[in-house]
Amino acid sequence: METSESQNKLHSRLRLWEFPDQYVIEPADGSGAPCLDISRVDASMKLIDQVSECKSLRVPKIHSISGVVGMLKLLAGSYLVVVTETERVGSFLGHPIFKITSLKVLPCDHSLKNSPEEQKKMETEFSKLLSVAEKTTGLYFSYEVNLTLSSQRLHDLGAESKSLPLWRQAEPRFLWNNYMLEVLIDNKLDQFLLPVIQGNILFITCFSPLSSSRFNSFETAIGKDIVDITLIARRCTRRNGTRMWRRGADPDGYVANFVETEQIVQMNGYSSSFVQVRGSMPFMWEQIVDLTYKPKFEIVQPEEATRIAERHFLDLRKKYGSVLAVDLVNKHGGEGRLSEKFASVMQHITGDEIR
Repeated sequence: METSESQNKLHSRLRLWEFPDQYVIEPADGSGAPCLDISRVDASMKLIDQVSECKSLRVPKIHSISGVVGMLKLLAGSYLVVVTETERVGSFLGHPIFKITSLKVLPCDHSLKNSPEEQKKMETEFSKLLSVAEKTTGLYFSYEVNLTLSSQRLHDLGAESKSLPLWRQAEPRFLWNNYMLEVLIDNKLDQFLLPVIQGNILFITCFSPLSSSRFNSFETAIGKDIVDITLIARRCTRRNGTRMWRRGADPDGYVANFVETEQIVQMNGYSSSFVQVRGSMPFMWEQIVDLTYKPKFEIVQPEEATRIAERHFLDLRKKYGSVLAVDLVNKHGGEGRLSEKFASVMQHITGDEIR
């Protein structure tokens, strides 16, 4: 009989079979575990004992894949997203970490054939965007440890939580494929649910011949001791966007482009972690793109700024404890107005826990 731990362990080696009317994802680790069958007609899912014989004259395509990112639902159908290529780039607390270097998006709903022309046209445009999604960078995962959690939060997990599947331990803010996993979660496919984070993680070479990977740990000798240092940045999934198009906070205090950065130092069996976060100024403001080199900054609903900033910092305090806020924007020009507003807002909410 399988233990709870083995039932929740992610499949690390998989084969993808492409049949005319179905996709079958087969565990290739010799475990004899059930295969995942996905209909190409209506995107329904089920577990089957083994890959069935092909009834068509067409020979099925077979690929090696590293994981299932999830199911993406668009207007006229669903698309399965799988990991086709990875690169091992380092370790997090002793667990191997992989960078996703290639994704594949597979259509699995034939209803598009019977869709109105206008809907087909719109779906074609979405499909072009999907080809861009296949090239998404900065995606990382581990089969053994939850990358969405900092070292401290991993340490604080109770025995019961540690026995849960990785996706159930995950911090939703940093689970990049949270939405795409919903269908697999509904079908209780824990061993196929691969939690993925997006980050822009800096690797610094310090007296080390290691390659300049964006996610890595490097070693440096201090005296006779070896110190392992790992830098991880976790990008929040709320209010993501490009520069100028996504600014400030929403009414609930969630700021644009929020990132949690963790520095982990390990030496002689001891581990130390330092966490800092950054994000856009925590009140409502915008920067409308125009033909000028530096579009103007506009503060929106200034009378709500204190309330929104307070919500933001109360949420930070709840998640991280005491907060020390540092203003990094310029003190002149348009950014100077933002800095002045931030200083004014902070006068009303600073205290022993927020400085």
